[in-house]
Amino acid sequence: MLAPYRVIDLTGPLGFLTGKIFGDLGADVIKVEPPGGDASRHRPPFLSNGNGSPQSLYWLAYNANKRGITLDLQSKRGRDLFRQLAQQADFIIESFSPGTLEELELGYEGLRRNNPSLVLVSISPFGQEGPYKDLLGSDLEIMALSGAMSLAGEQNGEPMRVSVPQAPMWVGVEAAMGALTALSYRWITGQGQRVDVSAQVAVMAALAHAPAFWDLNRVNPERAGVYVTGRSVAGARMRVMWPCKDGWINFIIYGGAAGRHTNQQLVDWMDEKTLAPAWLKEFDWTTFEVTKITQAEVDRLEAPIGDFFATVSKDEFLAGAVKRQMLGYPVATVADIHRDPQLKARQFWQDVTNPLSGATLKYPGGFAVISGERLQIRRPAPRVGQHNQEVYAKELGLSERDIEDLKEDRVI
Repeated sequence: MLAPYRVIDLTGPLGFLTGKIFGDLGADVIKVEPPGGDASRHRPPFLSNGNGSPQSLYWLAYNANKRGITLDLQSKRGRDLFRQLAQQADFIIESFSPGTLEELELGYEGLRRNNPSLVLVSISPFGQEGPYKDLLGSDLEIMALSGAMSLAGEQNGEPMRVSVPQAPMWVGVEAAMGALTALSYRWITGQGQRVDVSAQVAVMAALAHAPAFWDLNRVNPERAGVYVTGRSVAGARMRVMWPCKDGWINFIIYGGAAGRHTNQQLVDWMDEKTLAPAWLKEFDWTTFEVTKITQAEVDRLEAPIGDFFATVSKDEFLAGAVKRQMLGYPVATVADIHRDPQLKARQFWQDVTNPLSGATLKYPGGFAVISGERLQIRRPAPRVGQHNQEVYAKELGLSERDIEDLKEDRVI
């Protein structure tokens, strides 16, 4: 889809996903690393390459479908080369601290003079402007200041964050959307733009429900652990995550047509296993309204439901829910995802050769199926400087002597 476009990727971990999305969509993405390689190549967890030099799984996962070159932007010669690359680029994505490109004399205004259609996407923890712009921010700080941690954890416990970093994923997707929006503008006007993407703001998209609590009732939503709040005017909370025989199930007592159908089907299923008490079998779901339910009523309904869920496995629940057209889903582990028949049927997993060891790696494929074909992993993450010769000699026209001099001077 984006095969005609070239992307120069200057990002660190906060922006790796943006470049990968472009690469998955067919763009020519050139990952620029400092001589010697990006520090993220040494970020755990590692995968052995068979010769004692491990590769970061993080690097391998998020830099597939990219070519790779080395370039020292701190040197004048390196900046001159970068300007040549920028003249041929449609997009530049970067995640330096705000103001860094300007300090390097590679700011957007200078780059666009030689390439008016250039789109520069700047990804940072808190954006290019405002009182927080110069603050550093790991996933922990971003998740905290976005408000996400205020809603994660037990009701009377501490704020929590998801153990695997989430902020880079949220901001990576938002940055790709912003870049493609700028591309649409360029189609109309011929002019590029600078896209300023804040990870703090991007993560706030995960809290889409929370502002409504304040807007409507001037009440801040609170952490509720495995429960959900805000569905009942009586203040009742309902369980979301339920233990089962081999893990967890996601299920909520819903209202509305779909919820009433689900609730009735669940009771029928429980009755088949003789686990539905008489009063529950006689319950009239046709008039059930979740918005008026009290906590005592919730507790009474949930007690036998919990006993039933403890008797089924995740696979049994999914099969039963599909058969009965119920709302509810098993909570998948990584192992569950790997063996998932739906992903297998859609050819999601792809075998890619590790560029260092030659071993086969199992990669998640592209995120979409277009015209019946899944977006492919066309190339694994590049080795350090793997495409230097290809880019500098063939595309920028440098001589072999020039390239050797650049290597000796540690410019590439």
